[in-house]
Amino acid sequence: MNSENVGLFSKLDIRVGKIVKAEVFEEAIKPAYILTIDFGEEIGLKKTSAQITNYDLNSLTDKKCIAVINLGEKQIGPIMSQCLVLGSISSNGDVLLLSPEEDSELGDRVS
Repeated sequence: MNSENVGLFSKLDIRVGKIVKAEVFEEAIKPAYILTIDFGEEIGLKKTSAQITNYDLNSLTDKKCIAVINLGEKQIGPIMSQCLVLGSISSNGDVLLLSPEEDSELGDRVS
């Protein structure tokens, strides 16, 4: 990785969060969920939409995740997306959420 890319990566604020609410995003063009994620006392709750419908909706509640929280807000239909949940794309096209170790605390920085 060159020094320019390292500099860009270091500007991202990537944190540990926990999904506290997941609901179907009815107005989305592509199937998606609206997630409310708790990033701990200092940061609080943030909302986002995510095309992770390969997950059972109920299985997402209380699931820890990794998200970028400083990309700014973006209006997506009726919701204001406030973070970007990170995942990998499997060979069959499913998005697999990145998840931290269970001992990680909400709001912990990812580096």
